[in-house]
Amino acid sequence: GQVLELLKGVQRGSEDRKRSLGRLRRALQNEETQQKFVRLDGSIRTLTGLFTSSLADLQLEAARCLHELSHSSVPAVAEACLPVTSYLLTYLSGHSLEFTELCLYTLGNLVVESEAVRKQLLPQGIIPVLASCIQSPHEAVLEGVGYVLSQLLQAKEAPTEIIPLVLDSALPQHMLRLVCSGLKAGMGAAVEFAWCLHYIICRHKDNAVLLALGAVPALTSLLLDLASEIPQDAPEGLELLVCPVLRCLSNLLAQTDCQGPGQDGRLLIALFLILQCFLQQHPFLVQECLWLLNNLTADDPFFCSALLSLDLLPALLQLLTCSQMATVLVLTVLCNIAEKGPFQCQRLLQQPLLPQLLPLLTLPDPEAVGQCLELL
Repeated sequence: GQVLELLKGVQRGSEDRKRSLGRLRRALQNEETQQKFVRLDGSIRTLTGLFTSSLADLQLEAARCLHELSHSSVPAVAEACLPVTSYLLTYLSGHSLEFTELCLYTLGNLVVESEAVRKQLLPQGIIPVLASCIQSPHEAVLEGVGYVLSQLLQAKEAPTEIIPLVLDSALPQHMLRLVCSGLKAGMGAAVEFAWCLHYIICRHKDNAVLLALGAVPALTSLLLDLASEIPQDAPEGLELLVCPVLRCLSNLLAQTDCQGPGQDGRLLIALFLILQCFLQQHPFLVQECLWLLNNLTADDPFFCSALLSLDLLPALLQLLTCSQMATVLVLTVLCNIAEKGPFQCQRLLQQPLLPQLLPLLTLPDPEAVGQCLELL
C-alpha cells in the first residue's frame, strides 16, 4: 500500500512532486520496495515520463530513483528498466555533470544484472556513445565510462559480441592514453581503463589492434614512470593501477605475434623496485611481477643476461620463500635463465643457490618440487 501511495504522489503532478520523488527515492533503497514498485502498473512509465521531462530538477530526482532501482540484484528489476535505456544513452551527451554521472552508473549497474539489457544496449549504440564520452575532460565522467565499459567487458558474451565492437571503435586509443596519463591526470579513471584493457587482452586471442597502437612500449614506459615515483611519494592506491598494468603487459608478451619491449634493462630494474616497494603491504603484486618476469625471460636471451649483469639475482632469490606461487615462479625464471646455456648456468652457480634449492625438494607442493628438479 505504501509503495502505491508513493507512486500516486509522484503521478498526481501536484506542487510537491519533487518532494514525492525524494520520498520515493529513499524508499527505493530497500530491495523489497524495488520489487514491489516495478510490479505496479505504470510505475516505470511514470518515472520515464519524469526522467524525460523538461524540468531539470524533476529530471534529476527521477534519475536518482532509477539509479536506486539499478542497484537491485534481481534481474527482473533490471529488466523492468529496459524502456529507459535509450534515454539513458541519449542523456549522456548533455546536461549537468551530476546527471551524466548518474546515467553512466545506472547503465553500468543494469549491465551487470541483465543480459537482456546488454543485448538491447548494443544495437542502441552504447559503444559509439561511450567512445564519445571517453573524450570528456571531466574525471568523474571518465570514471563512470570506465565502470560501464568494465561491466560490459566482463559479460559472458563479451568475447564474441562486445570486444570486437570495442576494438573497432575509437575506445582503445583513448583507454591507452588515459591509463598512461594516470599519474598526471586522474588515478581513478586510469585504474578503471587498465582493468578494461586487461579484460580485452585476456579474453581475446588476437590483440593486433592494441599492439598496433603501441600498447607494449606505452605500458613499458608507464611501468618505468610508476617505478620512478615509488621511493619518493607513491600516491594512495598506486597498487590498484600497477596490478592490471603488469597483467596487460604479461599477457601481451605471451602472444606469439608480439614484439617484446626492446632491449631495455630499465624495465627489470623497475620491476624489482615495484617488488621491493609492495612486498610488505601488497604481497599479491609479487606474483604479478614474477609472471611478467617469466614472460620476459622465457624466449628472450637479452633479459636473461640483463638479470645477471644488473646483479638482480640476489633480489630474485629472496623471493623464493615468499609464497607457494612465488616459489614456483622464481624457479621458472631461474629455469628460463639456465636454459640459455653453460655460461648462464655458471653465473647461477656463483650464487649460494644449491643450499636454497635443496630444502625446496621436501615441500608438499608437487609443482614446486617438479620445477626445482627441472632447474637442477
